[in-house]
Amino acid sequence: MAEETRKKIARNKKIFRLYEILDRYEAGIELVGTEIKSIREGEVSFRDSYIEIQNGEAYLVGFFIAQYTAGNIWNHDDSRRRKLLLHRREILKWDSKIRERGFTIVPIELYLRNGKAKIEIGLARGKTGYNRKHDIKQKDMQRDLARDLKQYR
Repeated sequence: MAEETRKKIARNKKIFRLYEILDRYEAGIELVGTEIKSIREGEVSFRDSYIEIQNGEAYLVGFFIAQYTAGNIWNHDDSRRRKLLLHRREILKWDSKIRERGFTIVPIELYLRNGKAKIEIGLARGKTGYNRKHDIKQKDMQRDLARDLKQYR
């Protein structure tokens, strides 16, 4: 059996502060031309990106892939909508949750798996100000506890 390789390209760190991730799924991305070369160079940004479902298909909106430096006149548009490669039943399941409960779908991590670009997406619920403060307080308490335990070893 062939060994699977996974190379992390970028991670959306801001997501975990703003949202509570309830479910995760791996999706392929429909890329054109020089986009994969820019991804391999790490020239991507998650800023203000999200997943939108239209006509039974999922699209990655607002995801920035820089133009390839050695590209030519056929270089790609850096902020275009990109179709996600998902099973129809997964799309329909998540679409129903978005419509009835007010969840959103957000990109979490971009990586290469066996040379193909994959994106980890998550079904998320927005955190309120109270929830964010509570999370910060919990992290501080964990850090203090770890520091005290280390001191007594």
